Amino acid sequence: MNFNSRLFDRIRIGPSEAEEVAEPDVARCDHPGCQRAGEFRAPMGRGKEGQFFQFCLEHVKAYNATYNYFAGMNDEALAAYQKQEEIGHRPTWKLGVNSKAARMAQRGRAAAAGSAGPEVQDGFNIFGARTEQHAAQPEPRVGAVARKSLDTLGLDENADSVAIKARYKELVKRLHPDANGGDRSREGTLQEILKAYQQLKSTGLV
Repeated sequence: MNFNSRLFDRIRIGPSEAEEVAEPDVARCDHPGCQRAGEFRAPMGRGKEGQFFQFCLEHVKAYNATYNYFAGMNDEALAAYQKQEEIGHRPTWKLGVNSKAARMAQRGRAAAAGSAGPEVQDGFNIFGARTEQHAAQPEPRVGAVARKSLDTLGLDENADSVAIKARYKELVKRLHPDANGGDRSREGTLQEILKAYQQLKSTGLV
């Protein structure tokens, strides 16, 4: 073979797949010893959010197969992470701790009380109307559950403990099977009366 031949100079052997070198404008694979192009991103892990390795296809598959974001975290750290996950890992404050929110709440309370300072302009009397509306509609004496229980007993929300007990005894005597010759057709209504009375006891009205 004539090594000085011009034909010999034209012979070119391309690199094998394992020896393929990354193009100058493409990052090289971050796996040690790999010369291929790092075309695929892989996260660096916990504590390095937003940072990525650049791997070739072979090594990104191997990396992803063993990747574990929570590796090295104990049970307490995992529980804390799970709790923060519920709020999207965003900061939260107790009511009144955030200074800006506290100032806004204070202004709102002052406006609702009809004493809006110079920082709050109520040209349309919005806060005043709201105050009058609240004054015209006082807060109910009992909650929705207690009102429903009172309604089951045939009483209004102004009924006191004595009236509730008297009404309860009256209904039980009237609806109990022993008072109806063993007739159990109204037993469902009796169960509702018993449940309503127990609910009223739990709310402290009895």
